[in-house]
Amino acid sequence: MSFQAIAGQDRVKRILQNSLRTDKVSHAYIFTGPSGTGRRGMAKAFAQAIYCKVLPDDACGECLDCRKVEHGNHPDLHWITPDGASIKIEQIRELQKQFAYRASASGIKMYVLEDADKMTVQAANSLLKFLEEPTSQVVAVLITDNGQALLPTIRSRSQWIPFTPMGRDAMAAELLKEGHSPVLVQMAVRLTAGIDAARDLIQGNGFAELRNLVIQLTKESLSRLPSALLTAQQKLAKGEFSEQLPAFLDMLILWLKDMVQLGIGNRESLIYSDQSDWMTQQAYLYPIQHWIACLEQAIETQKRLRFHANPQLALENILMRLKGV
Repeated sequence: MSFQAIAGQDRVKRILQNSLRTDKVSHAYIFTGPSGTGRRGMAKAFAQAIYCKVLPDDACGECLDCRKVEHGNHPDLHWITPDGASIKIEQIRELQKQFAYRASASGIKMYVLEDADKMTVQAANSLLKFLEEPTSQVVAVLITDNGQALLPTIRSRSQWIPFTPMGRDAMAAELLKEGHSPVLVQMAVRLTAGIDAARDLIQGNGFAELRNLVIQLTKESLSRLPSALLTAQQKLAKGEFSEQLPAFLDMLILWLKDMVQLGIGNRESLIYSDQSDWMTQQAYLYPIQHWIACLEQAIETQKRLRFHANPQLALENILMRLKGV
């Protein structure tokens, strides 16, 4: 994977490629930013560029070292993920043991820690010693949603590389170019912070079906409320989508935002654009305050569910509010 294959994050690419060109690769980096912004892909591209025998500041993707990184079997690259809920001291000790051996022809050893903020205190202290006293030429990449959660001493010994969410329009354009459904793209770019996360959401199980369920339940609520309550119980409260209730509420909130927009006469940039004719008719049947109140209740329900409110009751209340009951 070359740097150019990663959408966005141009500033990150410039920093890393410049360090390769000037032979000033830091001994440790913190890749921090929201999930889905390309941190993992960037770490892999950086590793390939470091070991690539053809290009000075990128990966050719063809040489033996590039292929080894791509397939996860390069002897000098170690990739660590949490063991269960955390990265444990045993994992860091094993890494240190591996790094006691000499690197192969490249002379550089590299390790990537995913979810680095999930290190136990003991693991973090052990890593700190390793950062301070590497036994050979070592490059570390720590990937985290929240770099501030790392020990200050680790942060001070690493180069901070912030990953920023890609603009929605740019994400949408890229995903549409890849051939994804426009209505799913519009939804995904509003529910995620990066193109990788949006793509995963679109391709994940049940995303399109969950969107269809939002449309079904809102239609039923406004025309046949008892039917909506039964569907909600069968599919959401206890059925196949019970684990996806938070995602359903995210989508319902976007639907309600569309209704507020339609209520004030704005038909531009609708997320449920394929439903705009029917939604416009419904929007004018109620005063704008109705849709704002529904939106506020959906947001409040989302908060209450985090504190273990009764899902079925919460759903029924929202659907009845839609109807104005």
